[in-house]
Amino acid sequence: MLMPKRVKWRKQQRGRMKGKALRGAEMIYGEYGLQATEPGWVTARQIEAARRTIVRAMRRHGKVWIRIFPDHPYTQKPPETRMGKGKGNVEYWVAVVKPGRIIFEVGGLDTPEAVACLRQAAYKFSIGTKVIARHETTGEQS
Repeated sequence: MLMPKRVKWRKQQRGRMKGKALRGAEMIYGEYGLQATEPGWVTARQIEAARRTIVRAMRRHGKVWIRIFPDHPYTQKPPETRMGKGKGNVEYWVAVVKPGRIIFEVGGLDTPEAVACLRQAAYKFSIGTKVIARHETTGEQS
């Protein structure tokens, strides 16, 4: 599972997901990509599940690029614990995703196969996504 090797601070505050993605909003590597349409946290488990789905659907053709990394710790207090006594333990890691962010890119596949792979992966996320192609400049649904 994806997580940072080491971090400067063990626990972070939640933060805000205001606005659109400034970085990582353009296709760089592949011909087709999965783009976020709404803000949210994507867990390391969701990223791994989507990656496995894409690789299985591709049948070992083409190449996959993961464009997000879960570097934000999610803390949680144990159940049936009284308030106070500090912040909870780190339970898992999340990637903060804003609208417009490219989550996955695939290359080396024909159009129907690539779109099918990314549509299957979209089911694994708790946020809205859409499949885009590199030749589309407007970012319409393909």
